[in-house]
Amino acid sequence: MPTAAIVILNWNGQHYLQQFLPSVLSGSYTNYEVIVADNASSDNSVEWLQQNHPAVRVIMLEQNFGFAKGYNEALKQVSADYYVLLNSDVEVEPGWMEPVIALMEADTTIGACQPKILMERNRALFEYAGAAGGWIDGLGYPFARGRVFEVCEEDQGQYDDIAPVFWASGAAMFVRAEAYHACGGLDEYFFAHMEEIPSWSVPNQWSIM
Repeated sequence: MPTAAIVILNWNGQHYLQQFLPSVLSGSYTNYEVIVADNASSDNSVEWLQQNHPAVRVIMLEQNFGFAKGYNEALKQVSADYYVLLNSDVEVEPGWMEPVIALMEADTTIGACQPKILMERNRALFEYAGAAGGWIDGLGYPFARGRVFEVCEEDQGQYDDIAPVFWASGAAMFVRAEAYHACGGLDEYFFAHMEEIPSWSVPNQWSIM
């Protein structure tokens, strides 16, 4: 079974870790490590982790590098077959990792993959239906299946397929470690937001569950 590293980037997010980390730690995948990369938080995130979840590895970054560079710096210190970039405010369901990794193991042309993402406050609605799409308007805003700006579709199984996508949300991204480093990681020009689009722009390397 390939190794997977779930890496959660944190900055002053103790309240998110308290709420959502337990779902990540209760996963059924048997060959994974949970890592919190801390972007120089000034709250008690690190102390809380050390006291309550000592098995979680903490990578201390020297300053708040933002999303893209924060992950790039942290993942230089992580060894695994797959990286799973996961936002600290995401709750995962049991068995969420196995289908994605099985798909990527079966098709070596897939460089990265992501699941559907539903709203936490209303789980009948999409946050992104895999952040798939391929359309960007004249101002550079990306469109996604399941959502256009603030208009969100109800999940009725219409995106329960596997499909090539133009970009994938960094909120829950599975990526081959080798491919991540070969591509130079995320584009550090973007401190936060949109960073996953310019760095991962080869359509036939994406799939969505």
